[in-house]
Order: sequence, then structure tokens, then C-alpha cells
Amino acid sequence: MRLQWIPPAIFGALFGAGAAIGIGFWQGGWYSAASADRFAQVKSDAAVVDALVPVCVNQSKLDPDLAAKIAQMKLMVTDYERRDFVMNAGWATMPAAMHPDRDLATACADALIKPGQAKSVQG
Repeated sequence: MRLQWIPPAIFGALFGAGAAIGIGFWQGGWYSAASADRFAQVKSDAAVVDALVPVCVNQSKLDPDLAAKIAQMKLMVTDYERRDFVMNAGWATMPAAMHPDRDLATACADALIKPGQAKSVQG
């Protein structure tokens, strides 16, 4: 008779452990090692792009046709067109790099056509 509480206790412990794990990963901010690595990689890639946007903008300032190219970029409809335009112009190719960076080109295009940015870029 004294052992009647064992099955409900085991069931309660298993249910509580499962609930704690589920809530921890769902709402508690827990991450698996692989998820944490992916999250860190995404954050570091974004930080690198943010740090390199000024370099891209400065490289665009070296282009003698900058004003015409900015005007042409402003007429483009999609972000993809603007990104490809910046990549083809060579502005998103960092010194010593072989190829332009897509994410950098997107961020650079946004910075170049931002209202008020074109005057400071051209002047």
C-alpha cells in the first residue's frame, strides 16, 4: 500500500522534466550547440557587413560617374537590381578580395540611395 504513490510520482517527474525542457527551448531562450553556432555566425556576418558598408561607400566615391550611377540606381525597382548594380560597379569588392560580397552590396546600395545620403556621397 505504501508503494501506490511511486507510479504517479514517476509520471509527474517525467512530465515535469519534459515540460521544463520544452518550455526552456520554446520560451526560455535555450539553444542547442548547433543553433547557438548558427545564431553566432549570422550575427557576426551582419556585424562584418555593417563594418564594411563605409568602405563600400568610400569606394563608390572614387567612381568618376558616381552621380549618374546613383541616379540610375534610384530608378531601379528591386533590391536585387540595385545589389547587382553595386556588385558590377565593383564597389562591394573589398581590397584583396576576388569577388564582391552580396550582403555587402545590398547594404551598400541601401546606404547609397538613402534620402540625404546621395548628397553626402556625391559631395
